[in-house]
Amino acid sequence: MVEILIFYNSLPGLRDATPAPFPHSALRMSLFRHAAFEISVAEPRGLPPPNGAEIAFAGRSNAGKSSAINTLAMHTRLAFVSKTPGCTQLINFFRLRCGAVMVDLPGYGYAEVPEKIRRQWQALLENYLRERPNLIGLVLIMDSRRPLTPLDRQMLDWFAPSGRPVHVLLTKSDKLTRNEQAKTLAATRKGLAEWGDAVTVQMFSSLKKTGMDEVDAVVRQWLDVLPGVEMDGDEE
Repeated sequence: MVEILIFYNSLPGLRDATPAPFPHSALRMSLFRHAAFEISVAEPRGLPPPNGAEIAFAGRSNAGKSSAINTLAMHTRLAFVSKTPGCTQLINFFRLRCGAVMVDLPGYGYAEVPEKIRRQWQALLENYLRERPNLIGLVLIMDSRRPLTPLDRQMLDWFAPSGRPVHVLLTKSDKLTRNEQAKTLAATRKGLAEWGDAVTVQMFSSLKKTGMDEVDAVVRQWLDVLPGVEMDGDEE
């Protein structure tokens, strides 16, 4: 039986993002700081013309994707996902100061919806992940307590054949002891090996603000290989 990815998010207060307090050292380091909302898209034909390298963020619902995005962008409500899944299925685009784009994909999971709507949601994500010409990499969010679920694996099966890099964030690492973190990281890294060397993984905690520099460094490396991308995200 083929499992189907279902994506959902809702966006109250999306444009009302406010800066969150962070150490000054973090402000200097963040590539994602000053991310600005541009557009939300509900169907493939609504996708904006390619304009700058795009880094997509995806993850199972309740895995901590929105919290991770808000932490990296140093805003409290840049990305917002309701605890109660709604009917709005959107891809959200945020422009970074360096000219690249952070793309927030709807969280995936099961939902009791008509088959027609289910197919529309799947088509939107498949179209974006497989055909977007300026998509340079995927940041895949997994709950560190439940990594590599069948749906996470399906997402990797969709995207990994493109040859573009995937960086996995094992979120909510603060819920684990240091020993558990080490074991989980090692086991997940071993499990990801089947998708090749282009898939990397790290621990991340939005609560403790740990792992931010590592994500930043990975995405900067993706951008550095592209011509014409100025890394000016450090400027105050």
